[in-house]
Amino acid sequence: MDGDGSIQVNHWNKKSLQYRLVIKLSNIPLNYTMLIKIAKVIGGSVMVTGKGKDILWVVNNKKTIQEIIKIFDLYPPLTSKKICQLKFLKICLQENSVDFYLLNRNFKYKDQLKIINSNNFFDFEKNSLILPTYFNSWLSGFIEAEGCFSIRKSNNHSFSIGQKDDLNLITAIKQFLGSNNTIRNTKRNFYWIEIYKKETLTKIINHFNKYPLLGDKAASLNKFNQKI
Repeated sequence: MDGDGSIQVNHWNKKSLQYRLVIKLSNIPLNYTMLIKIAKVIGGSVMVTGKGKDILWVVNNKKTIQEIIKIFDLYPPLTSKKICQLKFLKICLQENSVDFYLLNRNFKYKDQLKIINSNNFFDFEKNSLILPTYFNSWLSGFIEAEGCFSIRKSNNHSFSIGQKDDLNLITAIKQFLGSNNTIRNTKRNFYWIEIYKKETLTKIINHFNKYPLLGDKAASLNKFNQKI
């Protein structure tokens, strides 16, 4: 969800509110299988769209979304955008007012900068990371969406990962992986890190032995692992 997901609140003819959870991926067999697993465990449906190019996991049912919110309460999103989207969804469910939604929909991200600047992944007094207990599992899901395993003819194989706006999160991932590479900012507010060091790449590969990838990135990892 933090990578390729979307937490939405919309309206129908300004008469009623509609709530929607979506994950959109490329229509590749492993991605399809992964989304089917998600649908079987927590609900929703899987459909092919974009002339067959994309595959969506979608939840439109209000009761199902309320049950999924309980999962988010146990394992909250870590990206600033999803934190804001989830908070707005919860408020709209509570208010249950189209007028409230129309008045506030343009302000759902008003706290995003505050979240970004909170540095909530680091304890400066102890000079140590502060990570949620589910971070290992979360990281595998985030890598499934935003990670990239690059195999080059030059044998300078690498792993990269990035996110728009959330420098503090990419910094936490960098420190968690023990990387010394510089975080780059080549596009507006997009921060990413590329790792070449074999020792760190091996650590990343070993991470997936306990917290496996489930979608198409699992196939990429398998090819990558054969080259390292």
